[in-house]
Amino acid sequence: MCLLACAAGSVFAQVEDDLTAKRRVFPGVGPGLRALRRGTNGKLYILASPSPGLLVFDAQDKQILSIGELAIGPAAAKAEKSLITFGEDCDTDAAGNIYVADRGANLIQVFSPDGTLLRSIPVKAPVSIAAMAEGEVAVGTLREPHLLEVFDKSGRDVREFGDPEPIADRVDLNRYLNIGQLATDAQGHIYYAFAYLPEPTVRQFDRLGYGHEDIQYTALDAWPAAQAARKEIDRQERRGDPPSLRRTVTGVGVDRENGEVWLALYDTLLHFDKDGNRRATYKIYTPQGARLDANVILVEKDRLLIGSDPLGIYEFARPDKINP
Repeated sequence: MCLLACAAGSVFAQVEDDLTAKRRVFPGVGPGLRALRRGTNGKLYILASPSPGLLVFDAQDKQILSIGELAIGPAAAKAEKSLITFGEDCDTDAAGNIYVADRGANLIQVFSPDGTLLRSIPVKAPVSIAAMAEGEVAVGTLREPHLLEVFDKSGRDVREFGDPEPIADRVDLNRYLNIGQLATDAQGHIYYAFAYLPEPTVRQFDRLGYGHEDIQYTALDAWPAAQAARKEIDRQERRGDPPSLRRTVTGVGVDRENGEVWLALYDTLLHFDKDGNRRATYKIYTPQGARLDANVILVEKDRLLIGSDPLGIYEFARPDKINP
């Protein structure tokens, strides 16, 4: 496996710059924002938990489907069992089927394109999900020994892969530190962004679980935060505290066509090319000049959609397309 560490002063890095959103989009979404995906069918999928749940928009940004999580107001007394208890992530496959990581119910919920529940796959504490070819789905969890489990279209566990990084000696703390967020590209690669490793890291796998490369941010300006994180890990290990750390990577997006990776470290946005070289670093802001702490990133042909809980989703012009 090739480790691509992008040090400060790299010839590939550009000077840090500000990146301001053009406008807010989907204004009904804000608090609880969890996931933002674009299907191959052109539809946009937004998950916000516990409300409004999963929303689906067509290519013209018109809402065409809603799968709610919680009944609100007078309807609550009459509501049947919710289809989703508490969604952490969502994705869609080439057929338009929708997958939701329902941490509240310890299930992967699979819906048809019209929102009909097709099946449920029992998974303990699923936190991230990626739809794959041939009806398979990769799931990242809080507790399993490997980073990823893959289930086939019948719900069978067909393989597990990805060894956790050995950061702590305590098993529970080390597994917590290896929690990750998933993204995919058009070639079927899976990108695993580690949420809590001291150095921001993304690992790429193919669909069978073979690793290709790590992208890791080790610039000098990242060193103080990494050292502070390691000290806090040591403190919690010594005291036996329940795992509780500040995230390192808060969001990840991948250009599905070329495999370029965009990472959010709160209000800092890092852009890496497909070979893992850091191309640029940005501070991101709303149109009103407020700092945007990102937790979801959708990379599209000529724009970035970047979302924050609770501020909502914002549209940015792609800076690499403006100044290539």
